[in-house]
Amino acid sequence: IDNGLQGFVVLGAVFLVVTGTEALYADLGHFGRRPIVLAWFLLVFPALLLNYFGQGAMILANPEYAHHPFYSLVPKAVVIPMVVLATCATIIASQAVISGAFSLTRQVIQLGYLPRLKVQHTSSEQKGQIYMPSINRLLMICSIGLVLGFQESSQLAAAYGVAVTTTMTITSILFYIVATDQWHWSRWKAALLTSSFLFVDCSFFAANISKILHGAWFPLVIGLCAYIILATWYKGRGIVLEELEDRTIPPSDFIALLQQETFHQTPGKAIYLVSSTSRIPTALIENIRHNKILHEMSALLTIQIEDTPEVSREEKIEIQELEKNMYQIVAHFGYMEEPLVPYVLALMKEQGLTFELDDTSFFVGREQILPRRHSTMARWQEALFAFMSRNAIGVVPFFKIPPEQVIELGVQVEI
Repeated sequence: IDNGLQGFVVLGAVFLVVTGTEALYADLGHFGRRPIVLAWFLLVFPALLLNYFGQGAMILANPEYAHHPFYSLVPKAVVIPMVVLATCATIIASQAVISGAFSLTRQVIQLGYLPRLKVQHTSSEQKGQIYMPSINRLLMICSIGLVLGFQESSQLAAAYGVAVTTTMTITSILFYIVATDQWHWSRWKAALLTSSFLFVDCSFFAANISKILHGAWFPLVIGLCAYIILATWYKGRGIVLEELEDRTIPPSDFIALLQQETFHQTPGKAIYLVSSTSRIPTALIENIRHNKILHEMSALLTIQIEDTPEVSREEKIEIQELEKNMYQIVAHFGYMEEPLVPYVLALMKEQGLTFELDDTSFFVGREQILPRRHSTMARWQEALFAFMSRNAIGVVPFFKIPPEQVIELGVQVEI
């Protein structure tokens, strides 16, 4: 208030003291809440507080050190070791962001906003510790591009400030939604707390957005690109599922078909992976209508990803007998869990339905995306969705199904 506009602009630079701390919370998906809280309150927060208070006290006593307060804290003899230490700290902080990107990307995939990508587990004990090669390569390319494009740390700082303030503002808005819809807070109570957050967030955001021509535009463009990719995949998958549903029949009609048709029961067991419980996979219908063949025991398996991080073991599996030796299985997983078919079979066995992994044939479908003359999607969106669909990892490796026991059927879908 005392310094007017100049003081407001300074907020954009002062804000950088809080950037980096959010990287710790990006690892919530990796390690859970307790380790993050302990690390923050016992180590990170006290260390940051002492460091920034020390810098502030030094500048008040010696204003000439304002150009490099951090390195001015130490004697000249240990400046080089301090640079090495700062570099190591940067690497550690970047690792937190990288591992957080892996966790968030997998959760986005589970929620249906991105195509399936390769996920490697790096720990046999901690299920959240994962590595995603494609995301790692993308981060590497973007990091190199940022350094070559911005060249100076001052310009990069403007981009970083806008990225973090935008994230904080969006998080505050999402907090209001979670508080009212999930925690069932009263709207005035949630609005009161959210407005206090937004007052701080929007102040910093406005101060940083003033640097739009000095690099602040970059994270906004990245955010827009990410939104386009997520929205395109979600919309495209919805169109594909609607198209596939129009080609098939509901379970009730399928049961009637079984009772009308005479078919040969071939030895063995089969599981048909289907994305929705409201439809019967085309492969199964064709086997009945044209080949007159049905396995001795068959099951329709639908894997549903819920809006909760985890689903309790007791609620994971639903089994319904549609007809004699014909079952409909629904497996529920949280978006932080890994939906593995061998695990599903083990849960089914606990409920008395045995499908041994080595003795079961798996039928899966693969869609080939074709453009439609009068599509609900723009032509560039069709091309983008088709590209993502072609490059998505298949159902077989994603759900850890033995490939030698898989029968894959292709189907052409117009969008």
